Amino acid sequence: MPTANNSRQELKDLETRPIGHLLWVYSLPAVVGMVVMSLYNVIDRIFIGRGVGSDAIAGLAITFPVMNLSAAIGVLIGAGAAACISIMLGRKDYRSAELVLGNSIVLTLLNATIYLSIFALFIDEILTAFGASEASLPYARDFMLYILPGMLMMNLSFSFNNIMRASGYPVKAMITMFIGAGANIILAPVFIFGLGWGIKGAAIATDISMGISMLFVMAHFFSAKSTLRFHRGIYRLRWKTITGIISIGAAPSLVNAAGSAINVILNTSLYRHGGDAAVAAAGIFTTYTSLLTTVVVGLCQGLQPVIGYNYGAGRLDRLKKAFRLSVGAGTAVCTIGFAFGQLFPELIAKAFTIDNTLIAVTANGLKISLIMFWCAGLQIVSTTLFQSIGKAGKSIFLSLTRQVIFLIPLLLILPHFYGLNGVWASFPASDTCATAVTVAMVAWQLRQLNRDACKRLIS
Repeated sequence: MPTANNSRQELKDLETRPIGHLLWVYSLPAVVGMVVMSLYNVIDRIFIGRGVGSDAIAGLAITFPVMNLSAAIGVLIGAGAAACISIMLGRKDYRSAELVLGNSIVLTLLNATIYLSIFALFIDEILTAFGASEASLPYARDFMLYILPGMLMMNLSFSFNNIMRASGYPVKAMITMFIGAGANIILAPVFIFGLGWGIKGAAIATDISMGISMLFVMAHFFSAKSTLRFHRGIYRLRWKTITGIISIGAAPSLVNAAGSAINVILNTSLYRHGGDAAVAAAGIFTTYTSLLTTVVVGLCQGLQPVIGYNYGAGRLDRLKKAFRLSVGAGTAVCTIGFAFGQLFPELIAKAFTIDNTLIAVTANGLKISLIMFWCAGLQIVSTTLFQSIGKAGKSIFLSLTRQVIFLIPLLLILPHFYGLNGVWASFPASDTCATAVTVAMVAWQLRQLNRDACKRLIS
């Protein structure tokens, strides 16, 4: 088990070790952990689709917006706190970093209490507003009623896992993800098939798994061996600390919140033009693309402390190299996903369902929607760049280009002309526009960082 002194040496390594090595050390555990977590969600959906049916897959797809809202609240605190802590540790400001840690847990508990109460009171109304039909609503309701207790534990587990990684424990953060994922992989088939609980069994398995993962994460921050730990004097909310967390965490949080808005519009449009089969196809599409973007997000979780620390330490050369390497890796992942979706769309669909109609609808949707998916890696990594150097406004804007500024209008316009294919075509059209904006913003920001570095040298 690493001691605080060993971890502080590892933080110092962020400024001295080769960038390629650092990205490997920090990103690999994050990628593995995120992929494992994503895989057990995929496995849940395969079990549900094959063991319960296509209506259950549609019902599960309806719950995605609600889950995205929960994740958005968790990311708002977790990602923002991790970025703040990385910059502070780069400046050797350990006291401020611990204040961020203490304020983060208070904010997480307060926010979860509010949104979980709203979800519990208005669950049917929320699911109906998000596009549930008479056939899919019972499945969506069953899943949500049982998953609600796990949402708080999910927020605590994911948020403080990010902070654990940012404070010098990348491998331990990966192990935390493995613990939760391993428990879910074991419990889900037992509850769904063995006990015959169906879709609610998947939710209960997730609750138990998240509880185990949360306890492991919290134990880390209560340990005296941790670089940052919970103790008296760090829990009183401070306005400056709160605004720092929220401003930086707003970009990834808005991505998740925007995902909820997108899912509402998407599910409504899909149901209008293709019925429950199209909604279920979107659930498979979302699961597939989420698995791929999860790899890139894991890469970015490892990238964030590398960029944040070196930005705080004034090492622009290392920052830029880390960014370039990560863009290359993220683009490679998304290109592989694009190619597989174009060449084997039926195979992807068959993993989730044996319904021939649903397989055909899904395969058509994948081939159209993934045409420009190879660009997604650049967009995700670039948003992380702005987030990691504290450029909250730019990070927020860039995160919204793909999912809100371009995609929502396209989802409202294209289906009027091309029907169901117009819904699917909205995704590559949005990716094209967002990529152009991303390239322009990143080029400008890197030039600005060069100018700032020159000014510091002159002065």
